[in-house]
Amino acid sequence: MMSQKRALVLGASQGIGEAVAKQFAIDGYDVCLFSRSEDKLKQVVSSLEGHGHNYIADDISKPESWVSKLEAEHKRSPFSIVVLNTGGPKGGPISKAESSEFLNGMQNHLVANALITKIVLEDMKKQSWGRILTITSTSVKMPIPHLGVSNTVRAAVASWGKTLSLELAPFGITVNNVMPGFTQTPRLESLIRAKADLENKSYVSVEREWMDKVPMKRFARPEETASLVSFLCSEQSDYITGQSIAVDGGRIGAL
Repeated sequence: MMSQKRALVLGASQGIGEAVAKQFAIDGYDVCLFSRSEDKLKQVVSSLEGHGHNYIADDISKPESWVSKLEAEHKRSPFSIVVLNTGGPKGGPISKAESSEFLNGMQNHLVANALITKIVLEDMKKQSWGRILTITSTSVKMPIPHLGVSNTVRAAVASWGKTLSLELAPFGITVNNVMPGFTQTPRLESLIRAKADLENKSYVSVEREWMDKVPMKRFARPEETASLVSFLCSEQSDYITGQSIAVDGGRIGAL
């Protein structure tokens, strides 16, 4: 594997991305955090164990701004691990979505993922080791009502990752997809609030309805997803690639 463990984590200023960054720091990786909010990124970096961590504060929807920054970071110290984690598109019925919503969703997820992968790939191939991991949603397996654009984009990302895993397997580079279920993050809070407003219900009643859909009758903690990410990015997972694995408390009904 690569002699230096350096990880890039997108969406690392809060939620699952922040939990992944903290777990990677515990695992001994140097972590570069990528998100829009510089203030939040500074706070997360200051909370990480160890040294050698830094961040890129930029908007994933503006590759003309961040690509050069990421190329410089990778040239300075190559990434052996990349966690592609971008906040999902806004909710709403797919039949009412504007074409711009689909285009923006694909740009911020699928296209951005491909751009980032191109930046890091040659060095991973030279070292015959690397980890590329996407964080999507259980909607890849079971579309979630009123998240039409997100369902579509997440499925496209999962298909991209599966295809990429076939191409990169001979180089010792694994590509996997983690599918969080209902997880205690700002994203989930905003979705519950929107649902409550739409149906003229209280936040607590919608929250309870959603918890009741989960066999474990609770939402996940971000750290529970981070634990799986940590394993899939470790040397112990060398023979696992092309997989989509849920962290959903058993909510997906299919085998």
